[in-house]
Amino acid sequence: MRTAVLGAVLLVVGAVALVAGVLTGDELLALVERVAPVLGFVVALTVVSELAAEAGLFSWLAGVAARAARGRVVVLWAAVVVLALVCTVFLSLDTTAVLLTPVVVLIARRVGLPPLPFALTTVWLANTGSMLLPVSNLTNLLALDALGSPSPLSFAALVAPAAVVGAVVPVAAVGLRYRRELRGRFEAPAAEAPADRVLFGVAAAAVALLVPALVSGVEVWIPAAAAALVLVVTTAVRRPSVLRIGLVPWGTLVFASGLFVVVEAAHSLGLADALAALVGSGEGLPDLLRLAGGSAVAANVANNLPAYLALEPVAGSPLRLVAVLIGVNIGCLVAPWASLATLLWHGRLTSMGVEVAWGRIVLGGLVVAVVAVPLAVVATVLVA
Repeated sequence: MRTAVLGAVLLVVGAVALVAGVLTGDELLALVERVAPVLGFVVALTVVSELAAEAGLFSWLAGVAARAARGRVVVLWAAVVVLALVCTVFLSLDTTAVLLTPVVVLIARRVGLPPLPFALTTVWLANTGSMLLPVSNLTNLLALDALGSPSPLSFAALVAPAAVVGAVVPVAAVGLRYRRELRGRFEAPAAEAPADRVLFGVAAAAVALLVPALVSGVEVWIPAAAAALVLVVTTAVRRPSVLRIGLVPWGTLVFASGLFVVVEAAHSLGLADALAALVGSGEGLPDLLRLAGGSAVAANVANNLPAYLALEPVAGSPLRLVAVLIGVNIGCLVAPWASLATLLWHGRLTSMGVEVAWGRIVLGGLVVAVVAVPLAVVATVLVA
């Protein structure tokens, strides 16, 4: 609710800017054309995850993972790490935050373990592990135009060094911080059959087919919307009581839309020039560290999506654009609002009754970001 209220305030500010002539109608239309597919993707993916959860897909996956670990907590956690990375790279960070979070919470609860180390692994890897493919992060999708619309493999080659750092540092941080909780053994739960096999089968097929579709080169909102439509129709037939207006993340949508409009209005007032003076220019290591650090700060002050849009005009080259992506993707671990994925993750935890101590998470995120962002820049420069 607070997110929606803040977003509404930002939209009002944007409307005032439009009426005052700061933001023109053409600029607003261009902004809508650019970000509408991005927000549509978030909506469709959230609907898919909600209905897949109702079909029992997450509960089934939780049981499979718990049994595959053969009673060892550290093996179970390693499986969560792999799942989080694969899900983030091929299905986007928002998918990991929304789809995988219920899985790991259910895993922990079924075997009597604290859910926070597993949930923290998913949200950190959702953000920091989202460098490798265009579909991995919405900021990457926004960056494709500036990079000349490269193929997924070409994009991956450009950002691979940073992607490796983004995967390794948070895993090491969680493993070190929760080393005691990740020791020991547990008793694997017995297998449970889904309540509705038809609905379960459709949900499993929709999610499985979504993976190759999202990396096929088609605009990602199209297969996500198709999967959501299939699940909505199937659920309407099998379990109509599940369908509700709350399936759509209205608060997140309003918040993100307000941020986009305000940043666009700020661009009209000379935001790019002001940012250029702060983040500098050049492609030397100190220049890229300055740009990545400034991008990380911008992401945590506002949000990584509008931060990227604000900083894209001052990038100027593929290498500098990678530095911006490092800042807004890997560095957005401090403020809860710095990433849509973090907001969605928190919403999933809240709906499952998991309390989040933001103070500890913010401090931990700060440590990871301070280590990972410069290391990612150094790795990129060394390989480049």
